[in-house]
Amino acid sequence: MESGVEIVRGDTPGLEWRIPVLRFRGGRPGAPSAYLQAGLHGDEMPGVATAHALAGRLRAAEAQGAILGDVTLVPVANPIGASQFLFGAHMGRYDLGSRVNFNRGHPVLDRPDKARLIGDDAAAPADERLKARLVSLALDADIVLDLHCDDEALPYLYIHAALWPQMADLAAALGADAVLTWDGDGGRAFEEAALAPHLADAAGLVRRAVSTVELRGVADVTSAYAEADADGLMRFLAGRGVVAGPGPEAGWAGLVAPLEHVEMVRAPAGGVVVFAVEPGAPVREGDLVATILTRPGEPDGALDVHAPQAGLVLTRRSLRVVRGGDDLLKIVGSRASPTAKPGPLEQ
Repeated sequence: MESGVEIVRGDTPGLEWRIPVLRFRGGRPGAPSAYLQAGLHGDEMPGVATAHALAGRLRAAEAQGAILGDVTLVPVANPIGASQFLFGAHMGRYDLGSRVNFNRGHPVLDRPDKARLIGDDAAAPADERLKARLVSLALDADIVLDLHCDDEALPYLYIHAALWPQMADLAAALGADAVLTWDGDGGRAFEEAALAPHLADAAGLVRRAVSTVELRGVADVTSAYAEADADGLMRFLAGRGVVAGPGPEAGWAGLVAPLEHVEMVRAPAGGVVVFAVEPGAPVREGDLVATILTRPGEPDGALDVHAPQAGLVLTRRSLRVVRGGDDLLKIVGSRASPTAKPGPLEQ
């Protein structure tokens, strides 16, 4: 294993950000290469724990001569977001300087040319230079997996429609409950930046795999989950020929739906939210999914929220206080949501 550090200059003199990068060199010419990162949203730790467990498996495989293709692992991809605390609360989703989501605004190229990415000497904020650096690290890899998590959620994947169903092996390896397919505007998320330069190469897409991997909820940081997910990633890499070993079992029977079938159920008013359903629950149209306590103690101080269509509860909010319009749940339905809009589900 080669252990290195990518340094991103800070926005003011004397400040810099250090990104640890672990590299495992493959021993088989022509084998697929892989890039995996975690912690792009600096407050999402399940992927970081999984990356730690995965590194141990890759070291063991390296010692056995079982690394076939190059593997690059970035366990903490966003030291800027990881360090952002405000009055004791971790603020890792948005850059406090630019107010831009760390998983938006990546440079999206029409061809894989690293020379078109800004360097660290560019007159640009540190978060933009960080994103360009991460895209540069991933640009040549055949497999790019960006490990994230939701608030409270089942394990699920975002996969571009051009790569489905060929990426069912990833869903099978990780035991994902759902796959959300997308096309068109990806919000300049890291996944889009990693895939867009290669979309014109139809023949090359056969060996390509790119996904935003949602590893359950933000509080699901346990050794058991990390070990199981690392095992799943190794099975996937083995099935793709990156490492030696058994691949995932054939077949996957989870839920697949395009993004426009996802109902983003939002709070009709501010208050305390009391959920009536959990992730994984099936719901019928009109079922009670939550109650908002708008004026606790008053006879008319609660508003019920109902499922807009039948489907599966994929995620729910972790905080129990909401403002009007805040996201409460994601329900994956069988038809397009009337509120669906182009681009990502969330900003």
